[in-house]
Amino acid sequence: MMTVFERWQKKSLNCRKEKRLKENYDKKMEEQLKALQGERKKLLIHSCCGPCSSSVLEYLKDYLDIDVYFYNPNITEKEEYETRLEELKIFLDKIQFPMKVVEGEYEVRRDFFEKIKGLEKEPETGARCKVCYELRMEEAARKAKEEGYDYFTTVLSISPMKNATWINEIGEKLEEKYKIPFLHGDFKKKNRYLRSIQLSKEYGMYRQEYCGCIFSKLEREEKLKEREKNG
Repeated sequence: MMTVFERWQKKSLNCRKEKRLKENYDKKMEEQLKALQGERKKLLIHSCCGPCSSSVLEYLKDYLDIDVYFYNPNITEKEEYETRLEELKIFLDKIQFPMKVVEGEYEVRRDFFEKIKGLEKEPETGARCKVCYELRMEEAARKAKEEGYDYFTTVLSISPMKNATWINEIGEKLEEKYKIPFLHGDFKKKNRYLRSIQLSKEYGMYRQEYCGCIFSKLEREEKLKEREKNG
């Protein structure tokens, strides 16, 4: 039987969960953009790849002056890292968005493996992924503050596989820590995920089949083997 404290704790936890489920981060973003009243502010947006960035940049460019921050030490294989970076640059050049790509440091062992120690066996979308969001978003927030941007955000919520609640909660914490506004978002909404697929096809972009780290790659390969085995 639960104690009074345990019942209160459970009720409190459920209330917090309900509050998070009710949060409409896409609406929050729209309110932030509306509050600009046409004033062009500078945004540094973290990007994981060209396809995931495509429809997000297409949408936000009408409201903000944007630079794209490519910081992804989770991409374990250097060839894959370079392919995604180059694909992003080619896409921006083809579509002629007035944005520059800022490349962060690429130190896989120091910036990724050291920070996810103990979480190697976590499944995709689990605790390891949350740490991965945090380390990339924190670097984007730090860079944005250091370079004098007005806002920071990330394209990560474009993916149906990414937890938009975690992403926005992390952004809010980083906003407090670095004293720079976080642009909320659940970029998959309003058909922007489908639009990203459309743009990828239209511009012949390389669209990877796993998130980036070796763990997501191995998990993907295991699922494919299992699918083939079961016919």
